[in-house]
Amino acid sequence: MQLARLTRPRQRTISALMQAAAKGQDMSAPDKNPPATLSDGVVDWLTNGTRDERFIDNIFAQMCIRLQQAGIPLKRSTLHVLIHHPQWLGARFMWSDGMREAEIARVDYDVRERSEFIGSPANEMFDGATEVRENLERDPALGRKHALYDEMRTKGLTDYVAWPLYHTLGKRHLITFATDRPGGFEEAHIAALKKLLPVLALVSEIRIKNRLARTLLETYVGAHAGELILAGATRRGTGTTVRAAIMICDLRDFTKISDNWPRDDVIDLLNDYFDAMSEPIARHGGEILKFIGDGLLAIFPLSQPNACANLLHAVTEARAAMVALNERNNGSGRAPLNYGIGVHVGDVMYGNIGSTTRLDFTVIGPAVNMASRLEALTKQVGRPVLLSRDFAELVERKSELERVGEYEVRGFSDPIELFAFHG
Repeated sequence: MQLARLTRPRQRTISALMQAAAKGQDMSAPDKNPPATLSDGVVDWLTNGTRDERFIDNIFAQMCIRLQQAGIPLKRSTLHVLIHHPQWLGARFMWSDGMREAEIARVDYDVRERSEFIGSPANEMFDGATEVRENLERDPALGRKHALYDEMRTKGLTDYVAWPLYHTLGKRHLITFATDRPGGFEEAHIAALKKLLPVLALVSEIRIKNRLARTLLETYVGAHAGELILAGATRRGTGTTVRAAIMICDLRDFTKISDNWPRDDVIDLLNDYFDAMSEPIARHGGEILKFIGDGLLAIFPLSQPNACANLLHAVTEARAAMVALNERNNGSGRAPLNYGIGVHVGDVMYGNIGSTTRLDFTVIGPAVNMASRLEALTKQVGRPVLLSRDFAELVERKSELERVGEYEVRGFSDPIELFAFHG
């Protein structure tokens, strides 16, 4: 009896399968295909058609245009992403009807304290909301109160929806859509927009992480070194020989300052000093390879036109910036900051140096050592900027240079002829 109870249901199942096969049915298939949505073509494009597109803002703008072409009455859309950058909390990409490219705006770290954020959809998402929907046609007194909604009403928008865009490990970004269609979005429009979110999340995360990797490398090793590393220059001991003008700068009396000043004041001072020195270097084509305590190392490759002249332009602007910084510090009772700059030119080995697990992309060689020695000699000679004869010979406007004599340089057998620069 027990065997019969176990086998009879199985016999009925086999019988049912045979009957189904006789009727030409596929029992493994669903009863019917899922209903198509307006965004199916856009989802397919996001999945298969964006592989060669590097930038998420281009993908975002093209996605909005394709949604319009698919029949979704999209008038405005924004994508808000958090990024790791020393200056900005994130970025906002904004597309409006008729635009071929998205507008990009950077978002400062203090945005969460501003009225533009407080009470906004981004604020609600930050607090955990999973959807913000606002009917912009109804009486404003009955809806959410925020300047963003008032702005959209003045532009004739009728409906607005915002959703979080989920990346891995719980990271949440934000995407919004708005229309000017009378009556707002239909449910079919909302369903279509929701359907593309998971694919957009994957596509955007890849691009944002690529951009994040590039940003972090640019922040910590410089733009040129970052490009080389991303291109695969990560093997220890690999590198190239580069002929370059080398600049080393060092802050005077930093030990005394750091011993006597509050920690936060010391950090602010260093940041202001590095801003004054670094921004002109970057502006004139130099590459800062590293900050060493209160010093910095930068190069101007001679492959660039006018590299030596550009270095002197950078020094001139940096010195003016330091004068302005000292004037501001004097107003707050701080002593002026003094510095020394040594400049030389020569061949350097540019590449990966370090241990098996920790590398530094930098330059080494006698030319770097010479620039360092010249920086140290600025204290002895009493000139804030010293140039080697090798560098001075490459400068066209030699009238700006003052010969200060020959000096013994530690580690080098022959005296070195030195020039001061007063630009």
